[in-house]
Amino acid sequence: MAKPIEFNLFAPYNKGAALIGSFSDWQEILMEKGEDGYFRTTVELEDGDYEYKFRVQSNSWFLEPEQWVDVTDPYATNINELSGKDDGIIRVKDGERIVDTYVWKNDDKPLPADHELVIYELHVGDFSGGEDDPYARGKYKHVIEKLDYLCELGINAIELMPVKEYPGDYSWGYNPRHFFATESSYGSTAGLKQLIDECHGKGIRIIIDGIYNHSEASAPLTQIDHDYWYHHSPRDPDNSWGPEFNYEHYDENLDVFPARKFIGDTIRYWIENFHIDGIRYDAARQIANYDFMHWIVQEAKKTAGTKPFYNIAEHIPETTSITNVDGPMDGCWHDSFYHCVLEHICGDTFDLERLKDVIDCKRQGFMGATNVVNYLTNHDHDRVMVELGKREIFDEEAFRRARLGVAILMTAVGVPLVWMGEEFAEYKPKQPESAKIDWTLLGNDLNSSLFGYYSGLINLRKNNHALYTENIDFIHENPEAKVLAYSRWNDEGSRVVVVTNFSENFLAGYHVPNFPASGTWHEWTADYDVEAGDDGIITDIGPYEAKVFVWQ
Repeated sequence: MAKPIEFNLFAPYNKGAALIGSFSDWQEILMEKGEDGYFRTTVELEDGDYEYKFRVQSNSWFLEPEQWVDVTDPYATNINELSGKDDGIIRVKDGERIVDTYVWKNDDKPLPADHELVIYELHVGDFSGGEDDPYARGKYKHVIEKLDYLCELGINAIELMPVKEYPGDYSWGYNPRHFFATESSYGSTAGLKQLIDECHGKGIRIIIDGIYNHSEASAPLTQIDHDYWYHHSPRDPDNSWGPEFNYEHYDENLDVFPARKFIGDTIRYWIENFHIDGIRYDAARQIANYDFMHWIVQEAKKTAGTKPFYNIAEHIPETTSITNVDGPMDGCWHDSFYHCVLEHICGDTFDLERLKDVIDCKRQGFMGATNVVNYLTNHDHDRVMVELGKREIFDEEAFRRARLGVAILMTAVGVPLVWMGEEFAEYKPKQPESAKIDWTLLGNDLNSSLFGYYSGLINLRKNNHALYTENIDFIHENPEAKVLAYSRWNDEGSRVVVVTNFSENFLAGYHVPNFPASGTWHEWTADYDVEAGDDGIITDIGPYEAKVFVWQ
């Protein structure tokens, strides 16, 4: 039984538009423009899948005036990329437009709060698979196969590198062409929903990487009326990755900010349809519009309702203003932490004040534990093992320094993030081509013991809520020996003391004064007890080593 299905296109200043599709043998069906700037038409369709496009008289400055162009629906939720034409796909079921028929199972499961998160950043295409794997992997379903592994590691949030439809079959995803459609090379919309649902079933939140600074050059809105949605030309040509959304542009006739309307619609759609639990906002420094960011974060939180929703800015270099009392975001990527800790574990420098600044972000002017996301590396940087290798540091020596980095990452003030494969010392350099994780490394003793070290410290974070707070005291500093010790605590009596040695010297019988309490402390990483007296403790500390003492 055919039912009337409406097609609409928001193009307020375009002269004409028509609908073409498989249902009309690709013949034009004229659309009428309303006072609200939308072109509309209805077509009688039976249940099924259909392909369609809009034919529009373009207003874009790089085309002939009022030239007719065929464009994909900017709101298409599925794309046929294989045709090479990027036709939109509309699904009709029971006389209604649908995205898919996925039924959610785990919406009632409790999820961790922002301050409890340990985030794992991954690229769907590269996360599963590897050299010895006879099967081509890299789909949502293959991430599901690895969820038990991630639970063993202990993480409770996954940050997916962008999964919006981009041109071709391999990309990091920072060139989104279609903002409502999921990347088809990773699987179907239902496949992504199943991944998110399975994560929720295991208490893992999903944060998506959202690109709202720009789109890929041939995205539909660029073809319809470029300057209605985008800046005419890049404002910072050195950091331009495609046409940049113009969040300042206000249309008085329709009382609308066109770019804000579009991105607001996409964010509401992703939260409502994919049940995501947070967004990382790429290139916030280039967006450079706090008004828009305040508004979009409010829209996201309103749509998410009562469930926790974490809004994180990637603002490089970071600035406290983006996340403090008046700032729009809940948190931001803490890039100075990465630079400082990496230089220290590599032995490039030793600067106590800089170290203290990044371990306690309040010293930099941040307010609390969820305002920064700390990392030893991420997709934008080389892996820790690559950086150590560049400095001729290999084997056991490299693993020792990697462990020192992890101890700081998991005990500093802030939310820790792990880039996929770091937990077992994946050492492929950063590259734009595919670089699948080499899971065979876990068969080596050094690699699997690093995994155990990560897992142990992640469990400490989850069990010892002193690490959820912003409370930190630097209880001992010794610039000559390159030793720094700090204490973390909460009001319920949990205490952790971390003692770090950034030198190549073995420090035998080292005296750490000013311990916050006398009595029995448990050294977490090597599993032994030590007694603290009124004058602190005496301990051996190896070169480039951290000791993590937990109050018993």
